[in-house]
Amino acid sequence: MQHLLFVCSECRLRSPTAEEVFSKYDGIKALSAGTNADAETPLSGDSVEWADIVLVMEKAHRNKVSKKYKELLKGKKLVVLDIPDNYERMQPELIRLLQAKVSRHIRL
Repeated sequence: MQHLLFVCSECRLRSPTAEEVFSKYDGIKALSAGTNADAETPLSGDSVEWADIVLVMEKAHRNKVSKKYKELLKGKKLVVLDIPDNYERMQPELIRLLQAKVSRHIRL
């Protein structure tokens, strides 16, 4: 079982979409979190520890995650998907983009 943690800023659009999409795949458990203090689900050390792979939407998210959770990220893969905040939750274009980019890093 692979544990994927998807991270954006607010955890309202991109990451929750990714969690919903990838949770349906066999052999994958997915969670989502946000880097902002007011995120729907704020990123925590527990979620970083739980994850095998941390997938962030933008470089700014990678910087925040790696700065705050440097020790917990040792031995884990941290991936920048480069998906801008231009999509609505569960928007078909966002789902296709997520599937294309995530499949470069994880066997689906």
